[in-house]
Amino acid sequence: MSIDRVNPSDLLREFAGRFGRARLFSAPGRVNLIGEHTDYNEGFVLPIAIERRTYVAGSARPDRIVSVRSCNTSTEFQFDLDHPGPPRRSSWLDYVEGTAQSMLDRGFALRGADLLISSDVPTGAGLSSSAALEIACGYALARLSGIEAPDLVTLALSAQSAEHTYVGTRCGIMDQFVSALAETGSALLIDCRSLEREAVPLGLDSACLLICDTGVKHELASSAYNERREQCETALELIGRTRPDAKSLRDVSLQQYLACEHELPEVIRRRARHVITENARTQSACAALKSGQLADFGQLMLESHRSLRDDYEVSSNELDQAVEAAMANPGVYGSRMTGGGFGGCTITLLEREAVAAVSLAVSTTLSKTFGLKPQLFVSSACHGVCEHTSEWLE
Repeated sequence: MSIDRVNPSDLLREFAGRFGRARLFSAPGRVNLIGEHTDYNEGFVLPIAIERRTYVAGSARPDRIVSVRSCNTSTEFQFDLDHPGPPRRSSWLDYVEGTAQSMLDRGFALRGADLLISSDVPTGAGLSSSAALEIACGYALARLSGIEAPDLVTLALSAQSAEHTYVGTRCGIMDQFVSALAETGSALLIDCRSLEREAVPLGLDSACLLICDTGVKHELASSAYNERREQCETALELIGRTRPDAKSLRDVSLQQYLACEHELPEVIRRRARHVITENARTQSACAALKSGQLADFGQLMLESHRSLRDDYEVSSNELDQAVEAAMANPGVYGSRMTGGGFGGCTITLLEREAVAAVSLAVSTTLSKTFGLKPQLFVSSACHGVCEHTSEWLE
C-alpha cells in the first residue's frame, strides 16, 4: 500500500487546532547505493537521502513532559524527560523517547515539548523510516529547547544509541548519519569508523535512481539481523588469531582474508567475505561515480546484490526477482537490494527513458509471481534534517 505524501500545511493546521502555532522540522529517509552491512563493521557506505520525509510540528512546553502524537498511527504518548520509561515496548515511542534520553546523556539540555508527527517514508521497507523519525524528533526537541545549532553528528550517535538500548537493534551509524547530514544532489561517502564524510555529486546526467518497495516487510530488530553482526564478530575473532591488529573486518584486506579463509567455518567464511569485498566495492563505486563511469557503478551494484544474496544471505525471492526483472531491460546499468534485507526495497540505476518500461516489468513480475503490488518511484538526492522557516509557516 502506498503512503500519501505529507502536506505540511495540513500538519500545521492540525497542530494549531490542538496546541497553537508550531515550528516545523523534517528529516529524510534514505536509500543506500552500495555498502550494505558494512557500517557496523566500521566500513564504508554510500547512501543518499530520498525525497520522502518525516515531518514534526512542535512547540515548547514549560515542563519536562514530551507529548507526541503520530498522524500515521493515530496513537499518542507522553514521557517524562526526568523519569525514563522502560525500553523495548515494541512501539514507535521507543525510537522517540530513546533518542531523547540518549541526547540527554550526551549533554543536550532538552525541555518538554508537544510534537505532532506525519511521515511519508514507507515503514519496514528498508528506507530508514526509524532513522527519519529519530532524527526529526531529536532535532525538533533540540531546537525547541533553545539549541540554535545542534551538533548533528552527536544527534546521529544519540539516535543510533536509541536503536541499541531502547529498540534492541544493533544497527550501524549509516541511517541516522545520512538522515542528519545528507546534502542535496550528492551521495554521502561515510567512513563508519572515523565518521569522516565526503559529499559525492551524483552527476547522473540522463540517468536516474528508481526505488522499488516490494511491500515485503522486515523487522531489523529480528534475530536474523543481530545474528549477522554476531557472525561478523566471530569472524573477526578468528581472523584476529593471525591478524591481532585488526580492530574490525574493515582492517582485513581480501588477500589477508584469502590467506586464512580455510580456517573459518563455512558460514562465518561467507559472512566475512561479503563484508570485506563490499568495502572494496563501495570505494570502487565511489571512484566510478566521480569519473562518470555509470556502467562500472552498475556492475558493482549487481555484484553487491549477488554477495548479499549468496554470502550474507539477507536477500529474498522477491528482491531477487525484482533485480532480475530490472536487469533484463535495456537502459539499466545495475540493480541491487538495499537496506537490511529480508524484504524491503531494490535500487536501480537506469536511463530516465527506461523508467516506464522497467517499472512495468518489475511490477508485472512481482504481481504474477508473488501477488504483490510494489510501489516504484524515482528519487533525487535531497538534504538532511532541517527546520522549515518559510512557505508552510504563513
